[in-house]
Amino acid sequence: MDSNHQSNYKLSKTEKKFLRKQVKARHTLLRHEGIETVSYATQILVVANGGLGNGVSRNQLFPVLEKFGQVDALLMPPNKPYSFVRYKTIEESKKAYVTLNGKEIVDDLGQKIILYFNFVEKAQWKELGLQALPPGLMVVEEIISSEDEKMLLESVNWTEDKDNQNFQKSLKHRRVKHFGYEFHYENNNVDKDKPLPGGLPDICDNILEKWLKEGFIRYKPDQLTVNQYEPGHGIPAHIDTHSAFEDEIVSLSLGSEIVMDFKHPDGVTVPVLLPRRSLLVMTGESRYLWTHGITPRKFDTVQASKNRKSGIITSDVGDLTLNKRGVRTSFTFRKVRQTPCHCSYPLVCDSQMKEPPPSFPESDKEASQLEQEYVHRVYEEIAGHFSSTRHTPWPHIVEFLKALPSGSLVADIGCGNGKYLGINKELYMIGCDRSQNLVDICRERQFQAFVCDALAVPIRSGACDACISIAVIHHFATAERRMAALQELVRLLRPGGKALIYVWAMEQEYKKKKSKYLRNRIGQVKNEEILDDASVQELLVEQMPDVGNQDSASSAPSISDSQNSRKVTNSKLPIHTNRTSFHSQDLLVPWHLKGNPSKDKPVEPFDPIGSHGPSPVFHRYYHVFCEGELEAACQTLSNVSILQSYYDQGNWCVILQKV
Repeated sequence: MDSNHQSNYKLSKTEKKFLRKQVKARHTLLRHEGIETVSYATQILVVANGGLGNGVSRNQLFPVLEKFGQVDALLMPPNKPYSFVRYKTIEESKKAYVTLNGKEIVDDLGQKIILYFNFVEKAQWKELGLQALPPGLMVVEEIISSEDEKMLLESVNWTEDKDNQNFQKSLKHRRVKHFGYEFHYENNNVDKDKPLPGGLPDICDNILEKWLKEGFIRYKPDQLTVNQYEPGHGIPAHIDTHSAFEDEIVSLSLGSEIVMDFKHPDGVTVPVLLPRRSLLVMTGESRYLWTHGITPRKFDTVQASKNRKSGIITSDVGDLTLNKRGVRTSFTFRKVRQTPCHCSYPLVCDSQMKEPPPSFPESDKEASQLEQEYVHRVYEEIAGHFSSTRHTPWPHIVEFLKALPSGSLVADIGCGNGKYLGINKELYMIGCDRSQNLVDICRERQFQAFVCDALAVPIRSGACDACISIAVIHHFATAERRMAALQELVRLLRPGGKALIYVWAMEQEYKKKKSKYLRNRIGQVKNEEILDDASVQELLVEQMPDVGNQDSASSAPSISDSQNSRKVTNSKLPIHTNRTSFHSQDLLVPWHLKGNPSKDKPVEPFDPIGSHGPSPVFHRYYHVFCEGELEAACQTLSNVSILQSYYDQGNWCVILQKV
């Protein structure tokens, strides 16, 4: 073969780069979704990077695909960053494969996304079971006219009453006004003896009377909360306090439609579409037992059909698309309860529970104080012992760091004892942590590290080629502070830079497999990489004889059964039992301190003789993330594309890129 002919077979750098990314997309689909691609042409293509989960709508993708032939079906599974297209013929499919592979499209937020195509024998995804509306839930469409909607929206003057805090509050994620009674977010209740002057707005009287007459509501409300949501904002999942309000809670959606998520305690989630000018009525089980909330994101997954109705978002992947949110104002009407609640759900009823329900911080100041007590102070105390249990890097994190180009500047935000700072000698890595004692350990190991808060990292914007945040963001006590931590990571990245984020998962059993956190038992712990919490050393201690069950993971660590437990000043936060499933998203996780550690003298992780006396117990605050929660939060960030989202042994993980 002559040299000229041989040169025809050489690939350019651009082509090589594209092929690497196409192969990576193929491996990702197989590893995380079980989708097998094939090397020969078929009628069906899987479109990596082109799905509802990373901001590509049906309206954007379909016109691109149909230029190359008759599209029999475009299947877009909810919350997935891929889709399937089936062409009428293999020839049309091959033409699309050759022409569109590596094509760049722009999503509805103006971000550029590159599509990668591979052939598949069949389209496959996890089916969502057919769901019904939660019992007691009703959605009434077009409950008011567009003229009434306009009058109601104009009646709310957000510039008034700045000196009267009883009327209006500006929360970080939304603007709020109260009428009739003020709702106190610090205790999720109302002061029944202190009604606000003026009652409900006069404009509401005729509307409420009409709803009563037509049977949509049973009681005339005496409390109104008006919320205004900007696109991308939401409200955490919650149940309206039983003792505060009567059975019936109704909410009128104005200005824009929204998808509200209802979740049963057993984990079943039902997304419900609330069209503009519709009325949501919650009674019975849907009001008392199911949580309801709005995920913070700028797009909702909805039916593509123009005549879509309110209610459940179906699992018809041939008819799902993205709908851009607008400014939504909700009028939520309630009737204040004057007597204790006697509902049929005593386990979640504050009137019937012996202990008060958990109360979580609403203000930034309260959240900061909680973190100071149950995160910062604790890590200073346990730094030596914590470090002695943190030595084996996790494989996927190592893979991320080793794939970065030589010479990359990488920041480990919340670096702990620095176990990832020396993984790839070809990188310039710098770490930071809130704990002085952990940073001192990093420096003893000759790593570059400094003390700072993850919400205010003293590194120039756009300076980093990559960032990692491993088991950090779940320590922030409000959704706003968690979002601020994500935004800070993005600020540090240069355009094209990547961030890897790990947080603890609520789901310690995923796809019918228990995480190693739950399933490891005595004698089965092979190395520390499988666990990332206090149960590491507890599992090791269990193997030693005559230690006593105070330090055994089989006994529930609580204030009452451990005399050496540090005082828990906010006892309203539930205390987790180590090596069990999580039953609350916001909780305190015990750390059994072994020996008397200090930054100067690392402690042995287990002391069979007990020479240091009984183990003190510290409690760390965590917000464990539900499936999709981290991904949804990342999707609301500006100038960001989600490259990968996956589950790794009890953690939810996201790789994002600044665009």
